[in-house]
Amino acid sequence: MRRVLAEPGAGCHRVVRVNAVGTEWFEDDMAMVRGLSLAAIVLPKAMPQSVASVEASPPLIALVETAQGLRLAYETASDPNVVALALGAVDLGLELGLEQRPDGQEVLFARSKLVLDSAAAGIRGPFDLVHVDVRDDEGLEAECRLARSLGFRGKFCIHPSQIDIANAVFDTGDEELERARRIVEAYAEGVAEGRGVVALDGEMIDLPVVERARRLLADAKRSVFDAS
Repeated sequence: MRRVLAEPGAGCHRVVRVNAVGTEWFEDDMAMVRGLSLAAIVLPKAMPQSVASVEASPPLIALVETAQGLRLAYETASDPNVVALALGAVDLGLELGLEQRPDGQEVLFARSKLVLDSAAAGIRGPFDLVHVDVRDDEGLEAECRLARSLGFRGKFCIHPSQIDIANAVFDTGDEELERARRIVEAYAEGVAEGRGVVALDGEMIDLPVVERARRLLADAKRSVFDAS
């Protein structure tokens, strides 16, 4: 078992990865974690039937790492006990015969599908795959930035040295938050004054821009383990 380490902006959470449903170790793992105070359990090889079979427990982070699991990620994300999806690219890449690329294009579809399925199921953005080279800080940061741009909202880490870099990328900066506040305030003032068009610093503000700003502000205040 291993811990998922930290979520930016929300402090640290105790999260444990158990063995997959159907393995000889699963029941013993679950018996142990039920006695712990946990924010969530990471369930590997996640599928709709496997998450549904887990009895009352802490919320689940469903680790999608098989071809069938990827196809059914929306159904998995729709389970009421699942708070987030996560991408397990090593096992998935082995099953699909993927070859690793410096630009990460081999898992672009898998990443995008998890983001889409999470949004459609009404849960938070997923956790990105692990960066296996613990000495490659530059590569880790680039991978985090790519994942965030695709809609991921956190990253699995395999070493404590990776936490600060991941958090720095996925956390929303003070400047970005201040800009979001100004957008929301300017739009509210415009609506109150009966204006159909609102501008801020020369930029036209429409409802999608305002909704994105509101989401940034909301995400900065809550954890992935809070209710969506």
